[in-house]
Amino acid sequence: MLYIGVDLGTSAVKLLLMDEKGDIKKIVSKEYPLYFPHPGWSEQHPEDWFTQSVEGIKELTSECDKSQVAGISFGGQMHGLVILDKDDQVIRPAILWNDGRTTEETDYLNNEIGKETLSKYTANIAFTGFTAPKILWVKKNEPENFAKITKIMLPKDYLAYCLSGSFCSDYSDASGMLLMDVEHKCWSKEMMDICGVTEEQLPKLYESYEVVGSLKPEVAAELGLSENVKIIAGAGDNAAAAVGTGTVGDGRCNISLGTSGTIFISSANFGVDKNNALHSFAHADGHYHLMGCMLSAASCNKWWAEEILHTDDFAAEQKDITKLGENHVFYLPYLMGERSPHNDPYARATFTGMTMDTTRADMMQAVLEGVVFALRDSLEVAKSLGIKIERTKICGGGAKSPLWRKMIANIMNLKVDIIESEEGPALGGAILAAVGCGEYESVEAAADKLVKIVDTVEPEAELVEKYEKRYQEFRQIYPALKPVFPHIQ
Repeated sequence: MLYIGVDLGTSAVKLLLMDEKGDIKKIVSKEYPLYFPHPGWSEQHPEDWFTQSVEGIKELTSECDKSQVAGISFGGQMHGLVILDKDDQVIRPAILWNDGRTTEETDYLNNEIGKETLSKYTANIAFTGFTAPKILWVKKNEPENFAKITKIMLPKDYLAYCLSGSFCSDYSDASGMLLMDVEHKCWSKEMMDICGVTEEQLPKLYESYEVVGSLKPEVAAELGLSENVKIIAGAGDNAAAAVGTGTVGDGRCNISLGTSGTIFISSANFGVDKNNALHSFAHADGHYHLMGCMLSAASCNKWWAEEILHTDDFAAEQKDITKLGENHVFYLPYLMGERSPHNDPYARATFTGMTMDTTRADMMQAVLEGVVFALRDSLEVAKSLGIKIERTKICGGGAKSPLWRKMIANIMNLKVDIIESEEGPALGGAILAAVGCGEYESVEAAADKLVKIVDTVEPEAELVEKYEKRYQEFRQIYPALKPVFPHIQ
């Protein structure tokens, strides 16, 4: 049988066709516009997602036996607000995850409702990107639109609704709305009251691998697929990507070195750190996960090489770095402020410790190490909750650097596993579709079978010891500079 994974991204939808053995048959991408109607705003038309997804599925299945397509599932951009009226018409463009208009609403939730109260209701605190502050923004600034709301949904759930007619979401994606009681996997009555919405306006919740419906007859006819094709709930993009890297089950870890950086830790049990330094969300495997997100990761390397050194030969800049664990230069990687674990928009990037004999290679090394030190800050929060981690997967553009992989292994004292096929949320979506159709008994069983490790970087005891000393020095720098940052904006 064949399974389709749909990765609904911010700039494009990526569709992947996979067979039951995990072999990827075809990948298709379709772009759509992104709109910035005011500075700091970010919107898209949900209708564009559906139109391009339909065209993408047609192209994806054009050369296969369409009768073999059994299921479709999703990984999608999180936190976006999609609102429909009583006639199922989109009321206004979707407000996306990277939209910054809700500063006032976020401050209201964190400061007046209170972070401790929010954490009790939802296991998280408010961020401008989350969905609940966007609902409050519409309520205040577009009351005529707020009054029309019949359905509130997330981006990928709009696709599921258009394909199947099922008004649904999954626990992992809904965790990022600040409307769900993550521990008990249900909508929070208190948060609904705060936002002025009812449970009838919110989708029915499912596990990510559960079947929510099947293709509507008219959609099946247009796609040339059977009406029996199952639609499976899917997951938020980070959880879907974690499925695609096999980061499921208890105590599994994945580090992503993309433009931003994430450390994603799957857990059998629910947990929240006392400072809400990490997001505490439900996971696509039926359990939970913790996630730390830093805003500048591989982008630090790109900035340093291209903007400062005026080169795009990243490998050449790294070849002279040989004395690992001995660098006296430190770099704070906060080019855009920081999210996890500091939640400090005023934080800025700095170099510390240069002397007259500091070299170009020392500076380059500091940038790479600084990113990993900052990711370790989030790892330490997870470890403080009793979570034991011995190894991690790695993905993202930065993961292609052997040097960076070696730094991660030794700074974090983890075995670093490199996987064969890194296709992110689209692969995770296809795996969820296979589980939903009964091909595998669980997400964990599917990931264990389909995700293949091709290499492992082992930590070296002597280097781990050197880096432990450097990390303890690094972690003193941000607290010392924190009072200064607000005054140098």
